[in-house]
Amino acid sequence: MSHASRPDQAFNIAIVGQHGRLAYEALLFAASLRHHSPHFSGNLYVMEPQPGPLWSDDPRIKNPDVISALHNLGAEVIPFDTRHFGESYPYGNKIEMLNALPKGEPFVFFDTDTLITGDLMSVPFDFDRPMASMRRTNTWPVPQLYGPQYAGLWKSLYDKFDLDFDSSLDLSQPDDYWQRYLYFNAGFFFYRCPHEFGEKFLHYALAIRDDAPEELCAQSFDPWLDQVALPLVIHALGGARDTLPDGLIDGSVSCHYRLLPLLYAREPDHVVDTLETIAAPNKLKKILKGSEPIKRMVYQGRGRKARALFDQDNLPRKEQAIRNRLKSNGYWMR
Repeated sequence: MSHASRPDQAFNIAIVGQHGRLAYEALLFAASLRHHSPHFSGNLYVMEPQPGPLWSDDPRIKNPDVISALHNLGAEVIPFDTRHFGESYPYGNKIEMLNALPKGEPFVFFDTDTLITGDLMSVPFDFDRPMASMRRTNTWPVPQLYGPQYAGLWKSLYDKFDLDFDSSLDLSQPDDYWQRYLYFNAGFFFYRCPHEFGEKFLHYALAIRDDAPEELCAQSFDPWLDQVALPLVIHALGGARDTLPDGLIDGSVSCHYRLLPLLYAREPDHVVDTLETIAAPNKLKKILKGSEPIKRMVYQGRGRKARALFDQDNLPRKEQAIRNRLKSNGYWMR
């Protein structure tokens, strides 16, 4: 039986929180969830990496006011150990934290630099058929002049893990065009069991990192390793690129903004309004001002000034052009 989300079905949400920028982003995420999805009935877990040999500094959230505010918003901070990635590849947190989530309970993972902008309970997640973010660009792989092209590069990975390559293809796209091949942004993903998902994610990621197929000898895996392994995991678990309706996640219900200057420059008005509404209460404002980007962009009005530099209906085609304009006008912060 398919476990599609129903209004009365509980599922958990996981984000990663640690000292610095992610702690404040976790607070914004939690506030946006409570604001736009008051009927969310699952658990919100802020997954916190613990100190160890793979970290030069303690990665835990150090500000007690942030932790208290997260608790007040109904979030639970859950520790997890990093045994394989840590500081050298922090994107690996989203892989290693999965084993610390409750086994057998449906979950949705979001990158912490995300805002919930609509009713998450209206999203018909089919937890038997995982998916990830389709808001992506052709960042990996980078075919070389005399090496394999997209088909050969991706097929080498499917062959390595005994997966059926042909059934992963989008045949409506031209051969050797990047969108023909299963590829996601790892900004969100979901499944019926975090342990099952995490076991495959970790296995594939480590095998690619430590023993990649010969065809990939000229490819870089940093910072793309999670996004290289993720389509293989989703395909192996019976997922696809279209198990959710378009326009909800990364649309009307959530926004993976990545950095506040980019949010102000290019995201729809309802995203900006969400950010400024949830950041307005004094009890959160006092804490969020500890983040320099939030203080300057949201509370000192620089975000609105940065937004005025762009026509949101006619944005530059490439993100780098947006970044360059923000930088040249003194609005680039992270």
